[in-house]
Amino acid sequence: MAASRQNCEDHNHSCYHNQTNPSLHQTLDELEFERGIWSAALAGDIEDLSNKLRSSRDAEAVNKTDKSGYTALHYASRGGHLDVCELLISHGANVNSQTQSSQATPLHRAAYMGRTEVVTLLLHHGANVDQMDCDGMTPLHKASENGHFETVRVLLKACPKAVNVCDKKGRSPLEVAKTKEIIGMVVKR
Repeated sequence: MAASRQNCEDHNHSCYHNQTNPSLHQTLDELEFERGIWSAALAGDIEDLSNKLRSSRDAEAVNKTDKSGYTALHYASRGGHLDVCELLISHGANVNSQTQSSQATPLHRAAYMGRTEVVTLLLHHGANVDQMDCDGMTPLHKASENGHFETVRVLLKACPKAVNVCDKKGRSPLEVAKTKEIIGMVVKR
């Protein structure tokens, strides 16, 4: 910390005060995020996550949400950390947990990023394949929109009727598809 010379309001002399750079301070929310299981899930750090789950006194810690409404499973799913997702699910993580603002599920997050193995795992554990987010988009919309061919294939196999679901703008997964391969696959259904 750098000390700087300032005039004190209470005195007519100069004092030395320690000043820190505000960008180096963490908010309480940031500290809680780091200390909670979310940061380990986001980083794919299964050892740290396992230790935190084992030492937690809170039976519901696995489903606790951060300030943004995301669970650790949302973060692990988005990151494609299959082993972390398996661990969280084995500890009772809710595969259908929705964020408060966007209503996104871990399946939405995995589909958006094209994490096909995680999508398969979530579906195997009962994830709702036709759950809509706040925009009326299903995981199939998310995968189609982002050009994730294999993820689209897995989602269509799990729920062929999802191809007909329209979002709040009236768009089907076909209409948001970005690649010819996905358009061809969706049209065949």
